[in-house]
Amino acid sequence: MCAARYAGPITFLVARLVFSSAASAQSAPELRWGGDAEGGAPFVEADPRDPARVVGFDVEVAALLAGELGRVPRFVQVGFTSLDASAARGDFDIGLSGIEDSPARRARLAVTIPYYEFREILTVGAADGTRFRTLSDLRGRRVATLGATLAYDLLVSAQTEYGVVPVTYEDDVHPYSDLALGRVDAVVLDAVLAERGVRRNAGLVNQDIDLGVGHYVGVLAPGQTLLRDEVNDILRGAMRDGRLEAIFRRWDMWNEDQPRLYARVLAGESIEMVPAAAGFAAPSTWEAVRRYFPALVRAAVITLILSCAAMALAVFIGVLIASGRVYGSRPLQVILTAYVEVMRGTPLLLQLFVLYFGLAPVVQFPALLAALLGLGLNYAAYESEIYRGALQAVPQGQLDAARTLGFTDRQTLALVRGPQAFRLALAPMTNDFVALLKDSSLVSVITVVELTKQTSIFAANIGSWIVPGVLCAALYLALSLPLARLARRIEKGWRRR
Repeated sequence: MCAARYAGPITFLVARLVFSSAASAQSAPELRWGGDAEGGAPFVEADPRDPARVVGFDVEVAALLAGELGRVPRFVQVGFTSLDASAARGDFDIGLSGIEDSPARRARLAVTIPYYEFREILTVGAADGTRFRTLSDLRGRRVATLGATLAYDLLVSAQTEYGVVPVTYEDDVHPYSDLALGRVDAVVLDAVLAERGVRRNAGLVNQDIDLGVGHYVGVLAPGQTLLRDEVNDILRGAMRDGRLEAIFRRWDMWNEDQPRLYARVLAGESIEMVPAAAGFAAPSTWEAVRRYFPALVRAAVITLILSCAAMALAVFIGVLIASGRVYGSRPLQVILTAYVEVMRGTPLLLQLFVLYFGLAPVVQFPALLAALLGLGLNYAAYESEIYRGALQAVPQGQLDAARTLGFTDRQTLALVRGPQAFRLALAPMTNDFVALLKDSSLVSVITVVELTKQTSIFAANIGSWIVPGVLCAALYLALSLPLARLARRIEKGWRRR
């Protein structure tokens, strides 16, 4: 009877408390933190049990900071190479995704104190473990890494000193899988990524020689120094009471380097990167332009050659497909139509991944060949539709007249239908070539350093897209405008005829 008497008020109070807590959580300010879930564990990755949420040690560091600030953490997905630019724009409050400390980064952003120390190490095939122990042993060899990292800076220096050939990737998974396949001769990345890469790929070993030492930091917009100082105080407190240690132990990342780092941070020492990275100071914008412009020109040449070759392949295959769909048997028409729909209905980026990475266990295409095939086969589908439409646009009366004069189908195509179809197709072909020229930027995902990829490396190193973007746009225009003018001249010539 007593329970029944108070059941209603108790239920009401519980409901009110729950509602108040939910309303409080909803009204609490957010700590928006940026990261790249593509980087994977142990930094940030989609939870295998619930892909809608992310897990990783940086996720836990962000939660620790948000809790101390009285905020609710909210993850903002940003590509790794765009984290600096997004931080400067204010797309998030703080970036945490295995972001490495550097003089250039400190010159343009508000950077926190280091909260983790890592070592750059060399990974090679087990059979090459005694042959390749340092970068000096890799003269003329292809060495993989991530762009806009300390490891990339090390390889650029080694390129000048030892003739090492840096190969940049968009993620930290494929460098190790390509090393296992023999596409590259070594990988240089931090030990956290290297240990994971060796676990995933049998037959790889990590060398025990440190190539450099770096630190993970958080990055904030340049004007967010007050928030940066609050974050620093929280990180120091978490170093003292063991909360950071607990996070890294949960992710099996705690080692003897961290207590030494924390002692130096708490003692107020200035933490520098050693040995090789300490020499990398942030160049002025114009000094960077002078340094990078030759590389941009070389990348533009690669873009032009690749685009011209891919367009030639696309035109050749497109003509065959269009002819087959107009003149071929019914089964052939069905097969060719299916090809066109599949190539047009799936992303070019996916096709490049399948060609280069997906088919690697069966056939290992060199990166440039895979790029050529990917662009050529994709654009062949679009070209074939242009040519098919142009062929079918030739008046039927002219075809009937050619047959009356005794022309065979081949003669009619070569002498009557083909030339007129070419005139009709010329303008769309020019548009397609310009589009292909720009779509060639996608081949950077399979390690081809073309114009856009080289520009992104340039922009990441100076922390701005303004000057690199203008130079990149100017080079693309220099490539595309002469072609468009040539096409217009050819088109006018055909009209006169």
